[in-house]
Amino acid sequence: MSAGLALFVLPTRLVRSAIVLKPSTLLAIHKAMSKRKYRLLFSPDRRRKPGPKGPSAELVGAVVEMKRRNPTWGCPRIAQQIALAFQIEIDKDVVRRILAHHYQPGQDSDGPSWLTFLGHMKDSLWSIDLFRCQSATLRSYWVLVVMDQYTRRIIGFGVHAGTLNGVALCRMFNRAIRGQHWMPKYISSDNDSLYRFHQWQANLRILEATEIKSIPYVPLSHPFVERLIGTLRREYLDHILFWTTADLENKLLDFRTYFNNHRTHTSLEGRTPDTTVSRPLAHLGSFRWQPHCRALYQTPAAA
Repeated sequence: MSAGLALFVLPTRLVRSAIVLKPSTLLAIHKAMSKRKYRLLFSPDRRRKPGPKGPSAELVGAVVEMKRRNPTWGCPRIAQQIALAFQIEIDKDVVRRILAHHYQPGQDSDGPSWLTFLGHMKDSLWSIDLFRCQSATLRSYWVLVVMDQYTRRIIGFGVHAGTLNGVALCRMFNRAIRGQHWMPKYISSDNDSLYRFHQWQANLRILEATEIKSIPYVPLSHPFVERLIGTLRREYLDHILFWTTADLENKLLDFRTYFNNHRTHTSLEGRTPDTTVSRPLAHLGSFRWQPHCRALYQTPAAA
C-alpha cells in the first residue's frame, strides 16, 4: 500500500515524507480501517430488514408485574391469566423469555379409565374429601371439600373442630352444599372409615345420590379433589393464619371465589371453572390489579 501511495508523491518530497510516515504507521492505519469497516457492517445498531416484532412494552410490563405480585405462579399460569384478562394469546415460552430478561426476583422472595369416564358425565359427579389443618393456637380443624369433577368448580367447604362423627360429617356436607339448587347423581369418595357412619349413608339416601368409592390405597384413583387439597394447602393455607371456625370458613369462601372465577386451569384450557360470559375486557394501556384472598393474589382487570 505504501508503494502505491508513493506514485502520487513528487520525488523531491518522497524522502522527506518517508521520515514522517513509516510503513508500520501505514499498516496500523490499514488495520484500524479494516476493523472499522467490519464493525460498521456487522454492528447490531445497523439498520436491518424489518422482522417479526416482539411483545410490546405494555405486555412486557404486565407479565413482569403479574409475576412480581404472584411470585409462585409459573409461566403457563401467567400466559393463561394474560389471555383471560386481555384476550391476548401469548406462549409460555415467550413469558419465560420476558421474565428471564426483565424480572429480577426479590431476595425473600393418568387416572384410571373408569374415573375418566365418570368425569365426562356432565353435572352428575361431585368429589369429596377430608383433611385437617391447624389454627394459630394449634387446634385441629377438619375441612370437608366438595368439588364438581366435570367443571373443577369448588362447591363449598364444611369445617368442624374436634372429634368427627357421623352427625358432624353430615352437618359439614350440608353446610358445604348450602345454596345449591340441585344434587348430582353420584358422589365420589375414598375408603375412609368416616364415610361408613350410618348417618352419612342415610343422608345420601335422602339426597338420592349414589356413592362411588375410589380404589383403596391408590391416591391416583381420586386425583382431582386430592390435587385441589394440595393446591389449597400450598397456595393458601400455608400462607395465612386463622383463629376460629368462623374465621377459617370466611377465608375458605374467599379462596372459593378466587378459584372459581379468577384462577385459570390447564385442564380447562386456560379458562376458569365459572366462566363469566360478560367479563369486561382489560386493555394493556389501562387496567387495574384486582386483589384476591386478602391481596395474597392479584389479577389484571378492566379499569
